[in-house]
Amino acid sequence: MNILIIGGVAAGAKAASKIKRLLPDSKVSIYTDDSHVSYSSCGIPYYVEGNFEDYQSLLVRSVEEFNSMGIDVYLKSKVIKILIPQKQVLICSNDSAHLADYDKLIIATGARPIIPKIENVANFRNVYTVRKIEDAINIKNKMQTVKHATIIGSGYIGLEMLEAFVKNGLKVTVIEKNEKIISIFDDDMSELIMNRLNEENLGNFEFLTGEIVSEFLGSNSEVHTVKTLSGKEINTGMVVICAGVIPNTEIASEAGIVLGESGSIKVNKLMQTSVENIYACGDCAEKRHIVSGRNVWIPLGSTANKEGRCAAMNAAGIFEQFEGVLGSAVSRCMNTTMSMTGLTEKQAIVAGFNPVSVRVDKSDRVGYMPGAGEIYLKVIADKVTGLLLGAQAIGSIGADKRINSLTPALLAHMTVDEYSNNDLTYSPPYSTTIDPLLNAMQVLRSKIGK
Repeated sequence: MNILIIGGVAAGAKAASKIKRLLPDSKVSIYTDDSHVSYSSCGIPYYVEGNFEDYQSLLVRSVEEFNSMGIDVYLKSKVIKILIPQKQVLICSNDSAHLADYDKLIIATGARPIIPKIENVANFRNVYTVRKIEDAINIKNKMQTVKHATIIGSGYIGLEMLEAFVKNGLKVTVIEKNEKIISIFDDDMSELIMNRLNEENLGNFEFLTGEIVSEFLGSNSEVHTVKTLSGKEINTGMVVICAGVIPNTEIASEAGIVLGESGSIKVNKLMQTSVENIYACGDCAEKRHIVSGRNVWIPLGSTANKEGRCAAMNAAGIFEQFEGVLGSAVSRCMNTTMSMTGLTEKQAIVAGFNPVSVRVDKSDRVGYMPGAGEIYLKVIADKVTGLLLGAQAIGSIGADKRINSLTPALLAHMTVDEYSNNDLTYSPPYSTTIDPLLNAMQVLRSKIGK
């Protein structure tokens, strides 16, 4: 069997490796327009920060390692067209084009950074995005020559880059178009995050919320001023755009492959697209949200790896289902852990639930233990049925432990009453006698069914 994969970062690389193990005699090829294959883009902020010195630590598997497995990898080779009737793809590489055949095709084209409509956005070399290995190298090199950086966007990557720059001695301005930073969280939790970060602020950074960048000004191909619509001007040495990502679906759409309501490629639980023998996985593919039952687009590296494996299994003829996602995520900035799973309160309303929520503010361990920190835990349930819908936690490093403890309950569609009987561990270095999660359940029980 001849299996061709478009894209080779997380989902594509995982699919290729899995297929070759399942079908060792098959021909497996990866075509990517990138200059690297199989790497962790999630690790870029930590490389910039200086947690490790060699960018090659971001590489999961090299071209040579793939070749030794019998997998052909073609770098800087862009697939520009899928010819479905002929079961071929058209590839552009080194200013020439050629056709390649396939029996099964896996689309893992990922996503690309959103570039806001900013005057002169394409005119300056010290404007960066955070996606590829080259981005990591260029940002780190430039960081060492400037005193101030401007970050556009305050999502997970934006806040991780903020920490990286501050720890390297830069002054930083974060510009966010929404009124709250990291707006994927509910507003009350976003506000808590901002307050905690500002408590760590020694005059090294500032947040400008409700601001839209309108123009870059500079000279000698370098930005030196960032202007906003409200008239603010920020003098800066570099700009990093962290305004989100958009799925790379053009090649699929042009071939007639159906896109989903989220704008990413529509797939079923087997990662099959609307066209026979063509699969899609990773950041270019739509997912089913396990709590709401709706089709969503939530691009996460952990999900991409799971979907790549599922696509490979089914392409190899072995039945495997990917049930969906909860959107579980965690990040860190300035000693604050931010984690979430399931639906936020505002998402629950859109999905048709009648949500109630409770927030518990509590120490992550017994107060007399050294290193005890605060956790702010918000748990959301449906008022009528008591069904658990989601949770958000911020604070000490123990915040993500609470979220991870709740995800199996969301997968199992448990109610608050059912979860209240959970037998969570206790020891003074790890938890309070009654864990914050169980405290939250006790309060939620009083709000449900009334």
